[in-house]
Amino acid sequence: MSNITQVINTDRYLKTLKKGVHSSDLDQLLSSRGPFTFFAPNDIAFDKLDKGIMEGLLEKDNKLKLTDLMNNHIVNGKILFKDLKDGDKLNTLGGTVLAVEVKEGKVSIGGAVILEREARITNGTIHATDTVFQKS
Repeated sequence: MSNITQVINTDRYLKTLKKGVHSSDLDQLLSSRGPFTFFAPNDIAFDKLDKGIMEGLLEKDNKLKLTDLMNNHIVNGKILFKDLKDGDKLNTLGGTVLAVEVKEGKVSIGGAVILEREARITNGTIHATDTVFQKS
């Protein structure tokens, strides 16, 4: 079984996330023991951002902003899809609170759909999402 960084490195739908994780040096944390739950925005999610935002964050001078953005997707502990309940509040490493909403069997966080494809890995779990979580 792989760790979070290894899964991100090999998933063809997470190419932009891979750049962000490595540029922010979070690949080290996400390779460690954990456990972590990573709400992983897919490439379509990053394409929804205004043009140039991600490119700007990947510049060396913006490493802290990029790390902050990436940390908004990481929660301490292993949370499986079936454990996400309506009304749950999840504290991210970035200091934001993610509110879980369950309606008609669909799970979302801040309006972002959490896709049922769940990767179980050695140091936690990954949930794919169609939206990049930004601080409001």
